[in-house]
Amino acid sequence: MRRLSIFAFCLTWMLPVYSQTAPSTVPGLPKEPREVFAAATPYYDFSDPALKPWHLKSSYQLYNEKGTPSEQGTFEYWWASPKVYRSTWTRPGASRTDWHTPDGEYAYEATGEPLELFEFKLQAALIPPLPKADNLDPSKFHLEGSGGTGNEATGSCITVVPRIGRDGTALPPDQGPFPTYCFDSKKPMLQSVYSYERVLTTFGNIAETQGRFLARRVEVFEGKHNLLSATVDSIDMFPPNEHIFSPSSLATHTMLQATVEQTRKVNSDSGKIVEGFIIKKMNPTYPREAKKKRIQGQVVLTAIIGTDGRTHDLMVVSAPSALLAASSFRAVSQWEYKPYLLDGAPVPVDTTIKVNFALGK
Repeated sequence: MRRLSIFAFCLTWMLPVYSQTAPSTVPGLPKEPREVFAAATPYYDFSDPALKPWHLKSSYQLYNEKGTPSEQGTFEYWWASPKVYRSTWTRPGASRTDWHTPDGEYAYEATGEPLELFEFKLQAALIPPLPKADNLDPSKFHLEGSGGTGNEATGSCITVVPRIGRDGTALPPDQGPFPTYCFDSKKPMLQSVYSYERVLTTFGNIAETQGRFLARRVEVFEGKHNLLSATVDSIDMFPPNEHIFSPSSLATHTMLQATVEQTRKVNSDSGKIVEGFIIKKMNPTYPREAKKKRIQGQVVLTAIIGTDGRTHDLMVVSAPSALLAASSFRAVSQWEYKPYLLDGAPVPVDTTIKVNFALGK
């Protein structure tokens, strides 16, 4: 029995190491932008049903608007299947857990302060950092090769440029910046992303787990200022555990995806989805550093208003600076709406939110 226990302990210890160093045959980097993304996608597909259940733990450091280290936290992610996974952020003064359950429901529990923008985006930076398939639709986006953002030594850099804006009109040529993805010069391994928030995210110490690429080091910058740095402490496989994936008794349950028919009806009645539905609105704080640098303009965000009346999947789609993007995200994430009713029942709806920052004369 003692030998069996020792073997089990050794196996548990070895699995994370093996999952991070397992070799694979990686193809060279294609020349055409769409071929680059096609070659990279299998190595960043963490929703493949063939994957074994796995768990990631990461430590992260936040920085204030001057680039000085502030709070530290921990991010954990558990995955059992494409429909069943969990994310947990924990730091002094704030915690949040999101559950995605087999029945398609979404539940969450949050205490303390709301998550910061780049703290929340750490999950997307790790799992996975490539654009979604919808953002590579040739009818909606075209891809441009470039020399990168000037801050990283990489191979092929590809900018994803929308053909039309969210209002359905053609975008002016000076609209931007647009997301730019830079890959290793010899293989489809992502090394950096320049995002809508005007920040650069770099990926280092890239390891393999179950044949997928996963950065063990992530850093987010605006210019020379750090915004977030994170280190993946462990990646391991585990047997599915109902306790891990079962929402707590204090969790809030909400729906974030409407049916096709509901979406059609909501879109035909979109005039009713107006600011008047807001029942709790937090105004963003104008960051001192942004005022000092005389940065102003509009931040545009998109969100899903869940059946609970809260904003979810909140994303920045354009911003004059990371500081204004972060302030807008912090405020809007606390907004509450009167749930949108369709045939007497609440349904989730998509919305676009614009936040303006203007300096006095």
